[in-house]
Amino acid sequence: MPARIDHTITSGTFSLDGQTHQVDNNVWVLGDDTECVVIDAPHDTGAIQKLVADRQVRAILATHAHDDHVRAAPELAKALNAPVWLHPDDLVLWHMTHPQHVPDAALADDQQINIADTTLQVLHTPGHAPGAVCLHVPELGAVFTGDTLFAGGPGATGRSYSDSDVIISSISTRLLTLPEHTTVHPGHGDTTTIRTEKPNIDEWKKHSS
Repeated sequence: MPARIDHTITSGTFSLDGQTHQVDNNVWVLGDDTECVVIDAPHDTGAIQKLVADRQVRAILATHAHDDHVRAAPELAKALNAPVWLHPDDLVLWHMTHPQHVPDAALADDQQINIADTTLQVLHTPGHAPGAVCLHVPELGAVFTGDTLFAGGPGATGRSYSDSDVIISSISTRLLTLPEHTTVHPGHGDTTTIRTEKPNIDEWKKHSS
């Protein structure tokens, strides 16, 4: 049974550095009718459980640990009996939201995760957050970019634990080197493609230099 990508949007808040904003977050589920992984766990466990339906969830994969991406993770993990995986460089952010919990497993650069006869490759892409990762699925021509790359350019870097030079390096070396037809599924907003975003990143570099 071929793997597919399912999607929903949940709404809530993002808080860091004493500021709080209303945000809409994408939730992506990769799998087939039997098993899947959930990519990010923002805001609303009920909406995510509805998207998963009766499939076995092999893991909840956090693209990074800002509170709007992991706030529901422990509750969702308990409800689905699924482990939460996070890159260890983001534990400092994770513990701001969940001081009494720890993720169940660590994501690592170039790690391979098999699900529903397809494979996710973990790409460590720091900049928006120190442990930010993207998840590349070559067989589906897709990459899940969290808040590293959006339609229109890079993720924000004006907050604690972020770095504009580092995010541009991550995008340039780990994402723009993917096949140009690759569909970009971000943590917020619309999907795009690597081909579409290359000139946007070039333009961003000109204005930031």
